[in-house]
Amino acid sequence: MAQAFADGGTAAPVPRSGRYRWLIVALLFAATTVNYIDRTMLGLLAPTLGDELKWTENDYGNIVTAFQFAYALGFLLMGWLIDRFGPKIGYAIAISIWTVGHVAHGFAASVVSFMLARVILGVGEAGHFPSVVRASSEWFPQKERSYAIGWVNSATTIGVILTAPTVALFMRVLGFDWRETFIYTGAFGALLLILWLWFYSNPRESGKVSEAELAWIEHDPPEKVERLGWGAIVTKREAWAFAVAKFLTDPVWFLMLFWLPKYFSTTYDVDLKIVLLPMIIMYLLSDAGSILGGWVSSKLIQAGHSVNFARKVTMIGAGLCVLPLLFVTGLDNMWLAVVLIGIALAGHQAFSSTILSIPPDMFPKRAVGSVIGLGGFMGGVGGMIMAKSTGLVLDATGGNYTLIFAACTTVYFLAVLAVHILSPRLAPVSVESAK
Repeated sequence: MAQAFADGGTAAPVPRSGRYRWLIVALLFAATTVNYIDRTMLGLLAPTLGDELKWTENDYGNIVTAFQFAYALGFLLMGWLIDRFGPKIGYAIAISIWTVGHVAHGFAASVVSFMLARVILGVGEAGHFPSVVRASSEWFPQKERSYAIGWVNSATTIGVILTAPTVALFMRVLGFDWRETFIYTGAFGALLLILWLWFYSNPRESGKVSEAELAWIEHDPPEKVERLGWGAIVTKREAWAFAVAKFLTDPVWFLMLFWLPKYFSTTYDVDLKIVLLPMIIMYLLSDAGSILGGWVSSKLIQAGHSVNFARKVTMIGAGLCVLPLLFVTGLDNMWLAVVLIGIALAGHQAFSSTILSIPPDMFPKRAVGSVIGLGGFMGGVGGMIMAKSTGLVLDATGGNYTLIFAACTTVYFLAVLAVHILSPRLAPVSVESAK
């Protein structure tokens, strides 16, 4: 069967061949894991640091806000950087910056110095997802790309789960203090940088991809536009379709990362840093959703459906999976709540892996990083709004999450509606619109 594309064109069938491109996925999976271990470690060590350094709740809030602000702004810079220099050099710079920021935590002694370390970390880590999507657009054809991104996206929760064992290994088994733990775990970033520079290149320059696999990777129709600058990108409805969707849905993920431990502590008197099984169940379900969402979208395209149909139907299905959040509050059975929240997280990750696949559907490879950067920035802004509004709602309702969870179930459908209004066909940008 000939393959249908977003612009209505077709391409002669090319057989799937080779496996080297999946080594790139494995490398990006490992990078995502390291990224999230470095990001999460401070939160796990916050009680220890707060006691030793006499932090107030406001001090810690300022440190967290510094990261979120730098992470949001960093998307704009790192997205442009990756498009300017390519994913090999751009991501190497990002890894170097965030590793320096991570190690700097071990030398910090005041709230201000911790804020500075988090700013450096946030700017560097903002380069991760623009690099992931740009690399995926180079190594995978359209019909397989969302499945690859789904696997990489699933590593976000693997990194969160592995943070506690990593800290325990360095502090309890090896006997390091928290400063040494930050410093020596910087070796993960250094090793990642070496592996990235050693293994990554585009398919044609790698010298390790067979002609058959290269034909599979490159069998999409030629791009209509080679490159778009920032001035053109911010005027494109297609870019804002992605950015608005990220603004609406990314805050749900931030909410779950930052507020779930508090929810389980106040509702069920369970500390998720000590009782790890509920967290593991919820996050493994989210991993399954990330992979499944990417797989469904790819399979629909391979079955002959348009990219427009495949992406949007998958996102609607993912949104439906978030609806169980409506029934969580008031449950006396913690394990039922764990399952329902896990299904909702799976829905979010299925949506995330699908929405991340959309920019390469519409934009040339050399503009994908900037588009992802715009979306990441908007998602970060949405996350800061969510953090503030969640606190206000909880204060006003005596800690009741019903309204918050209800809001979370609606944003995915609003995001699909926004995408459909701004890009009805998910068509690639045209030469005329680029000019």
